[in-house]
Amino acid sequence: MTNSNADTNALRERALAFHALHVPGRPLVLPNAWDAMSARLAEEAGAAAVATTSAGLAWALGEADGDRLDRDRALAALARVTAVTGLPVSADIESGYAEDAAAVAATVRAVLAAGAVGVNIEDAAHTAGGGALRPVAEQAERLAAAREAADAAGVPLFVNARVDTFLRGAGGVDATLERAAAYRAAGADGVFVPGAVDPGVVKVLADGVDGPLNVLAVPGAPPVTELAALGVARVSAGSALAETAYAAARRAVRELLARGTLGAPADGFGYAALNALAARADRT
Repeated sequence: MTNSNADTNALRERALAFHALHVPGRPLVLPNAWDAMSARLAEEAGAAAVATTSAGLAWALGEADGDRLDRDRALAALARVTAVTGLPVSADIESGYAEDAAAVAATVRAVLAAGAVGVNIEDAAHTAGGGALRPVAEQAERLAAAREAADAAGVPLFVNARVDTFLRGAGGVDATLERAAAYRAAGADGVFVPGAVDPGVVKVLADGVDGPLNVLAVPGAPPVTELAALGVARVSAGSALAETAYAAARRAVRELLARGTLGAPADGFGYAALNALAARADRT
């Protein structure tokens, strides 16, 4: 829980500001950070808010994604992100780092204590069959527990219900809308459907979901301007930025080992620039 009424009030105001950024037709574009410095980069670039990526965060800690990272380490990493930015932060908490609804509620209380004002909660159950989707009623119960925990803390946490039907090949539009309706009724504020990239499908989802629709920016997906015209309210990068950073690091390592050389950092963004950004953030 937060430490004081002042902390709770600050979180409440930040949460309300985060809610207001979700506008169909004028989507919130979220760079997904995986550590403190990537969050600072997002803020420096002009992002209105920052989300974490569970995959990137796990990789940075030497773990695999998919509910394999324990809650304490994940939330400690989250706290390092919120500590370095004044922007609203939404936490990707996978399926809640929890076996049951009561434990999801405990995770949400810890998320608030870490300073985040939003969560993504997915309906894939990695511990029960390699990513099979939870039954709708069970997932709705978990989302309701998250909603109740946040409400009890006095913070309008933005609960983003991730529907993995498209991502897991576990259903089409009808199944997605059924889950979305149940999750919204359970208290979710928005619905995230990664894997939905076809413009026609995205339009049907945007029209059919009673609330802000979040989609994932992936290669082959429509650009943000087109997604805006389709009625999308939020576009996330997911793990793509972390993948890009690690790909650049791998190329540099291979060049060093194979050729004995290192190219200059792209755009001249080397030690001095990074250190200056870190120093500036330290003073905020």
